[in-house]
Amino acid sequence: MEQRQLALRDYLQILRRRWLLIIAPAIVLGVVSYGIARHLPKRYKSQTTVLVQQPTVPGDYVRPVVSQDVNQRLATMQQQILSRSRLEPIIQQFGLYRDDANPATTEVLVERLRSAISISPVQAMAGTGGGLPGFTVSVTFGDPRVAQQICTAVTSMFMAKNLQMRTQQAEDTTQFLGKQLEDSKANLDEQDAKLAAFKRRYLGSLPDEEQRNLNLLMGLNTQLEAAIQALSRAQQDKSFAESLLSQELAASQATESGQNPETFDQQLNALQSQLSSLQSKYTDDYPDVIKTKRDIAALKKKISEFDDQKKSATPEKPVKTAVEPAQIQQLRLQLYQYNQVIKERSAQQEEIQKQIKVYQARVQSTPAVEQEYKQLTRDYQTALEFYNELQKKRQQSAMATDLERRQEGEQFMILDPANLPDQPSYPNKLAFAFAGFGGGMALGAGLALLLELQDTSLHSEHDVELALHLPVLVMLPLINQESGKTRIQPKGLGSAVARTGLRI
Repeated sequence: MEQRQLALRDYLQILRRRWLLIIAPAIVLGVVSYGIARHLPKRYKSQTTVLVQQPTVPGDYVRPVVSQDVNQRLATMQQQILSRSRLEPIIQQFGLYRDDANPATTEVLVERLRSAISISPVQAMAGTGGGLPGFTVSVTFGDPRVAQQICTAVTSMFMAKNLQMRTQQAEDTTQFLGKQLEDSKANLDEQDAKLAAFKRRYLGSLPDEEQRNLNLLMGLNTQLEAAIQALSRAQQDKSFAESLLSQELAASQATESGQNPETFDQQLNALQSQLSSLQSKYTDDYPDVIKTKRDIAALKKKISEFDDQKKSATPEKPVKTAVEPAQIQQLRLQLYQYNQVIKERSAQQEEIQKQIKVYQARVQSTPAVEQEYKQLTRDYQTALEFYNELQKKRQQSAMATDLERRQEGEQFMILDPANLPDQPSYPNKLAFAFAGFGGGMALGAGLALLLELQDTSLHSEHDVELALHLPVLVMLPLINQESGKTRIQPKGLGSAVARTGLRI
């Protein structure tokens, strides 16, 4: 058999020769497996289905703060619920494994209960987004009612744990955002205080006041020019009044001494020369022209009064005045007024120059102030935006937390309560029987193959050709006289050929 290639006809022949060897182990093992299944301890499976219910309020209105995927959350809850701290109370509550002949440690009992609990996710339908629609909780136990109770308890633990995890995570998020909001507010207040102190320190030199400072500086320069011109006119008027006063004083002294000087004529000539010079440069409305004309008229009046006084006076008793003439007093008053005007204009000029220096310093310091001001403003704006964003997130988190407390967020909903199994899920007698039958068939086929490998007899003309390397010319059938039928006995044929040495 090792030297030839087997065809389908060869396999059928082997099956006809070895069918009893193949069928017998299959039947025996099938019956034995069925008998073993009848005597194995029964296990009952209680199962419940839990669906993941979406929030009642759409996420566009209240964004949930629980960002963990349902699959991850389910895996986390599975590790927590199937831990020793959770399963040991269930063992004590239902009195599990008390009837065992060999008492085991708590770790072994917990591991046995953990192996009896199975959590499997429900596959999502195609086109639904791929989210977890739900999961099933299965508990396999020897007592169907205990299996149902354990399944109900484990499912309740999953639902309570899910609600606790979502609520706790939402509250922790809200508290964290609240703490961050307080820190952000403190930072914002600090930045606000820095900005206010900076504005107080550089009041008038801020970037938004630069144009105003330039406008004020231009106005002050105009005022300074006007003050300079006014001061110059006042000084000119004072000089002219002083010259008139000196002339009046000289005339008065001459009058008191009885002399008749010609100073009035000289003054009149000087004033007329001055008027001619002014009229050649300016119009009649110019202030100096008007003032000169007024002085000439006053001087002519004085000359006329002096002449009248001279005619009425006697040589023996010259006229002596106890007080200064009104004209001198008026000139002194004018000098006093001019001095006051000069003093005021000088003070005004100094004040305007001080203000010009202040605004010039503000305008010059504006670039440096603007750079620091931009940095402070940028820090303040960043702190303000961060504070507003945190405040918005905290409000959203507070609404999401309230939604979880009202149990209107994502929840677990029991679709099918834990059932009370009426048939054991283990052992399956038919499955055991079919498994034993299949194992027996495999065993029988292996034995048949082993026997065929050890068989050296010739069963067909093809075997003869392979063994003798000679062509087969004729086949001698073996006649069974009892049945009256003729059948080919390849083994006998091979023996006969070997004994006679004929070339067939």
